[in-house]
Amino acid sequence: PQASIHSVDELRAMSQSVEVMIVDNNACNDKCFTALALSLFSNLKVFEVGDYSFEFVNEVKLIGLSQLERMLIGENSFTKKKNDGGNDPNRHCYLKNCERVRELKIGRYSFSDYTVCEIENVPSLEVIEMGELNEVSFNFCYASLELKSDCERMK
Repeated sequence: PQASIHSVDELRAMSQSVEVMIVDNNACNDKCFTALALSLFSNLKVFEVGDYSFEFVNEVKLIGLSQLERMLIGENSFTKKKNDGGNDPNRHCYLKNCERVRELKIGRYSFSDYTVCEIENVPSLEVIEMGELNEVSFNFCYASLELKSDCERMK
């Protein structure tokens, strides 16, 4: 099953059996929605977010998603600093214990004011793309970026 999301209410009402979650542009920007944890979506294979979404989310947790294969984030999502960088110690992103995830792509200026990015125990990860080559991007501009893996397949 695939779900397209426009609002926080739609995200909260979504079936936990969803395999492909696509969040539209300019979606889920409710000031009260400050944390995104997807661990209940145990069948999730693809998490895709458009541009200018999740502005007020301070903490993103993709932890223990055994089926997750791809995480794709557009531009200016998960940030209050549109087209800029920032340094907010309360904003964190975690991608952990997702053994099948192969691809992580993040567009320009997304997560630009997050100060923590932890990527851990992702042995199948082959592609990490953040921002755009030869362009100002500010992804995790002031973050402590950690990749923790014993994977020999990392390229």
